[in-house]
Amino acid sequence: MLQDSSQVIALTGGAIDATGIPEAAQFHPGVKFDPVAATNAYLATLPPADRARSDAYFEGGYWIGLWSFLVGAVILVVLLRTGWSRKMRERAERSTRLRPLQTFLYWIQFSLVLYLLTYPWSLYVDYIREHQYGLATQDFAGWMGDEAKALVLSIVLGGLAIVTLYGVVRRVPRTWHIWGAVVGILFTVLGVLITPVFITPLFNKVTPLTDARVREPVLSLARANGIPADNVYVVDASRQSKRISANVSGLLGTTRISLNDNLLNRTSLPEIEAVVGHEMGHYVMHHGYKFITFFIIVITVAFAFLRWAFAKAHARLGAAWSILDIGDPAGLPLVALILSIFSFITGPVLVNFTRTIEAEADMFGLNAARQPDGFAQTSVKLSEYRKLDPGPLEEWLFYDHPSGRQRIFAAMRWKAEHEADYTSSQMRR
Repeated sequence: MLQDSSQVIALTGGAIDATGIPEAAQFHPGVKFDPVAATNAYLATLPPADRARSDAYFEGGYWIGLWSFLVGAVILVVLLRTGWSRKMRERAERSTRLRPLQTFLYWIQFSLVLYLLTYPWSLYVDYIREHQYGLATQDFAGWMGDEAKALVLSIVLGGLAIVTLYGVVRRVPRTWHIWGAVVGILFTVLGVLITPVFITPLFNKVTPLTDARVREPVLSLARANGIPADNVYVVDASRQSKRISANVSGLLGTTRISLNDNLLNRTSLPEIEAVVGHEMGHYVMHHGYKFITFFIIVITVAFAFLRWAFAKAHARLGAAWSILDIGDPAGLPLVALILSIFSFITGPVLVNFTRTIEAEADMFGLNAARQPDGFAQTSVKLSEYRKLDPGPLEEWLFYDHPSGRQRIFAAMRWKAEHEADYTSSQMRR
């Protein structure tokens, strides 16, 4: 049930009224509003134990990323050095003479073997660790059900992409990296289009939002910003985790506004409006198209790197690993290894691009929803799994969103600049 905006919120770290706004973040007659003091007051609302847990979870994620890369790399090398990849190719060749079907049969084997070998690590990272930090709500059976669905989707949709890519490589062996990049881009765009409408409902129940107290303000905000949505949907994300989120997604007529039920159950209306305003910023500022343009560049560079690195590796190790050429499915572990190295090296580039986009959406949301305190309160809640106050280098390397401190300060600075027209009704929330 939606929290009433007048609900008393019990927090520590300073005087807080019934709206959950710290004393230092409120306007007082004759006192100049200080965004820095207001930011610090909001940061202080997070109990020390919760902050320590949040820091430990996020900082542990740095090592999780490194070990995930290393575990994956070791498994891919093992598949090549032991001849498993060659045997999977030969098994596929014995089953059919059709090259596309051979590629698909290889992909099925590769997907299953990779899933099984990475399962212990995935079990720890995605299930055990999430429960240890109190972020997951799903039992083991439910988690395994979602894992099975994801594996099937990977085999079917990934298989379609792999068959297409290898078909292109075989037809244009001299310029395969160019046409391979084109295929990669097309499948990326396809994924953006189909995910909210066709993929998400496979994992979560999506229903129209019936609570007019939330639906009408959200639709009003959409109309005010030219977003062609006539309904709001609810995703039952609480069956998997406690994380709060919303989404305004879709391209080419597939636009929809979705709120997860954690957002509805754990936040007030001002917080919901702040979050939705941010998500609408992505839509209005065409961030979807900007992301696609960015990934067009990244994918193009990745395929150029793949061509260079694969040629070098094949010349040295191709015979030992029984890889015939770039069109040989048995070389897929080497392709995956090269691309994972590329992704690991270029990670900070993606992180910084994404953080810039997210900061733009933050400012749009503040101007659209005009709920700086709702935005600050949500930023504190997001600290359950995001470290609130990192160092500059730490934020530059690892944060794909502005840090909690930066987001709260942006909200409080916005509030200070709008003191004159900040209405009494907003001040009472």
